[in-house]
Amino acid sequence: MLDHVSITVSDLARAAPFWDAVMAALGIGCVVRREGQLGYGTRNRPGDDGHGYLSVHASTGPAVVADNRHWCFRAPDRAAVEAFHAAGLAAGGRCDGPPGLRVGYHPAYYAAFLLDPGGNRVEAVCHRPPGPA
Repeated sequence: MLDHVSITVSDLARAAPFWDAVMAALGIGCVVRREGQLGYGTRNRPGDDGHGYLSVHASTGPAVVADNRHWCFRAPDRAAVEAFHAAGLAAGGRCDGPPGLRVGYHPAYYAAFLLDPGGNRVEAVCHRPPGPA
């Protein structure tokens, strides 16, 4: 449903290692790195209708409050959910829910939740049951 999204952080230098780590764990590369902005995914190209893009921006205004913000990223499998969580913790994130089933959503909903260094809540989810794809 979403084409692209931007997340604002108060300290981009502090947030960059976290975002690099969790996106790499999900197989999503950094395609833009410049002062004040990081970009992950696939950039829009004329005629391309199959891309997704995340932009992480440095805040230019007053302090950022990450209250009630939540972004969820698809993981190709449960191992990627676990890698996302481990990479995020190792890169300065905080656990907001360890990898595991969330059967309240559906029986195969396998997810992990983190808070980035700025307090943004991020999730990785795999909707597939365990086993071969």
